[in-house]
Amino acid sequence: MADPKGFLTTPKQLAERRPVDVRLRDWNEVYVERSLLPIITKQAGRCMDCGIPFCHNGCPLGNLIPEWNDLAYRDDFVGAIERLHATNNFPEFTGRLCPAPCESACVLGINQDAVTIKNVEVTIIDKAWDRGGVTPQVPERLSGKTVAVVGSGPSGLAAAQQLTRAGHTVVVYERADRIGGLLRYGIPEFKMEKRHINRRIEQMRAEGTRFRTGVEVGVDLTGQDLRSRFDAVVVAAGATTARDLPVPGRELNGIHQAMEYLPLANKVQEGDYVDSPISAKGKHVVVIGGGDTGADCVGTAHRQGAASVTQLEIMPRPSEDRPAGQPWPTMPMTYKVTSAHEEGGERIYSVSTTHFAGDADGNVQELHLVEVAFKDGKFEPVPGSEKVIPAQLVTLAMGFTGTDVRNGLVEQLGVDLDARGNIARDGKFGTNVSGVYVCGDAGRGQSLIVWAIAEGRSAAAAVDKYLGGKTPLPAPIKPTDRPLVV
Repeated sequence: MADPKGFLTTPKQLAERRPVDVRLRDWNEVYVERSLLPIITKQAGRCMDCGIPFCHNGCPLGNLIPEWNDLAYRDDFVGAIERLHATNNFPEFTGRLCPAPCESACVLGINQDAVTIKNVEVTIIDKAWDRGGVTPQVPERLSGKTVAVVGSGPSGLAAAQQLTRAGHTVVVYERADRIGGLLRYGIPEFKMEKRHINRRIEQMRAEGTRFRTGVEVGVDLTGQDLRSRFDAVVVAAGATTARDLPVPGRELNGIHQAMEYLPLANKVQEGDYVDSPISAKGKHVVVIGGGDTGADCVGTAHRQGAASVTQLEIMPRPSEDRPAGQPWPTMPMTYKVTSAHEEGGERIYSVSTTHFAGDADGNVQELHLVEVAFKDGKFEPVPGSEKVIPAQLVTLAMGFTGTDVRNGLVEQLGVDLDARGNIARDGKFGTNVSGVYVCGDAGRGQSLIVWAIAEGRSAAAAVDKYLGGKTPLPAPIKPTDRPLVV
């Protein structure tokens, strides 16, 4: 145990965020750089090293949290990064982006503030990068086997890195112009600067992983091509088929899916544009959807200089405390104030859009909404609650409905889909086609980054065994596993 009295004597302390008026002037990460360094050892000392560490169960990766908390408390960051990398290929991603189901499952969180596990995690990996502790792990010998990975999001990257280190020759195909999937073009720069992706890609290149950008598998390269060229195929293409809003006026100019809007803002930061082709500057912006993607749209609109930002959510406003029906150690649905919400705007709950209205040129100008109440299993409008709000840019952030490889790849590979529209797989991530595997959102549906990495690692272990590999790659989860999330 790190500090036997740490949870009693040390109050919870989080990373410091930069002042709103400062961070809105740039696209850098919202946290004060290195603000965790003076406090992190004491924060790690709050870990009780429980006899049954429920944080392990809350984390799909099975991270060895009490172990690296103890090492961080003792200022042994070399040992800490070894234990962290033992279960997680990319802790700099999860430490910034994961909603931390591990903290919801922390035993200390039953009646106190949970251990700040994410903050400890990101400090360990940042220190490792700063001190040269993250180096390529080149395999000692090559197997002579080849694997194609379709998609370069966290799941595809995790599978590719594990298989490369096992000695297989791995090629990652990405349809975008840069590697990273939604990490690259779905996550705004202020949540995670893309330099973190870039240096991981360089590490993977040095290990032997090959990357092919601008190749849409299913169109530029067929599924039959992959099967003839490679010994195994891993489909990790994500699930970005967006849910639409079929109401009158949807066809007006200025109404976009979030994944049409957010990538363009990221491309400005990459230097591809001077200004985004879809900009919130000077406009009244409405974001439909109350989740993380919606919050990303809010923060992006603020930085682009929106006149106003309003976020709509059909569900009621969550409670600030853990609901009675969502007991520890589940991950509760509570009211959250993200960094984007700190920066301004209005959040309206229990409302539904009835239609949009536009000007003579076909540009959206108004959004008409109504309050709703959940009755008899569906949302019903509340009579007399209609309202009109200005809307010159609308982003739809209502989630996703299935895998985005229905461009012919599913048919070309001959793989089956499940009832939810995801690629069906067995208990070892294999599809109905021998040698074709699926991991991440393409098989699971929209989920968390930790699930993506965990599935990529597990699928890699299954592929390695299929190829006759001798490397004992870890396989911490099965496709049927579910998180402690209500």
